[in-house]
Amino acid sequence: MNVATGDAGGQRISSVYGSVNAGNQPVTHQDTGGNTLFGFWLYLMTDCILFAAVFATYAVLYMNTAGGVSGKDIFELDYVLIETAALLFSSITYGFALLGAHNQNRAVTLFWLLVTFVLGCVFIAMEVNEFHHLISEGHGPQRSAFLSSFFTLVGMHGLHVAAGLIWMFIMMLEVMTRGLGNQTVTRLSCLSLFWHFLDVVWICVFTVVYLMGAVQ
Repeated sequence: MNVATGDAGGQRISSVYGSVNAGNQPVTHQDTGGNTLFGFWLYLMTDCILFAAVFATYAVLYMNTAGGVSGKDIFELDYVLIETAALLFSSITYGFALLGAHNQNRAVTLFWLLVTFVLGCVFIAMEVNEFHHLISEGHGPQRSAFLSSFFTLVGMHGLHVAAGLIWMFIMMLEVMTRGLGNQTVTRLSCLSLFWHFLDVVWICVFTVVYLMGAVQ
């Protein structure tokens, strides 16, 4: 009786050690998606502090025009509204892409990622055109403290959007080649947080810089 019990216990122990240490390699099956998202939230908080510091700098310097132009002299709200609509609508289309990813629909995910990518490129192209127009008119960042802070704030947001577009392009390649595994969906979720964060920041930029600047 004791021998049989000992044999059964030995088999259970052997089975456990065999599954954990087969080939002298530990077997782990942890889903780190939650930890990844939490870590990315922490990154976004640090980015939020960075933008807050640049917003504060702009708030201090926007009246220092050094006898040059102010916001209401150079801002074209109709143009910026189109730019804003492109970015905000891209947030909606990215939501469709993420829904497709969670539903394991590769074609839908790729289609909406492509639409989002195009809208993001439209935003960047319009912003670059705005900067080029201002600089060609002699309103570059070196002209006054107001323009320096304006180019810094809006340009920093534009660099973030450009980084997001590079990330999105890489994710489209990954979806095409590797499908929609758990790791890929987690990465798409992180990009979703980043993209929506940039939309929120742009709403603040549009309100504080363009709307308030156009009426003051």
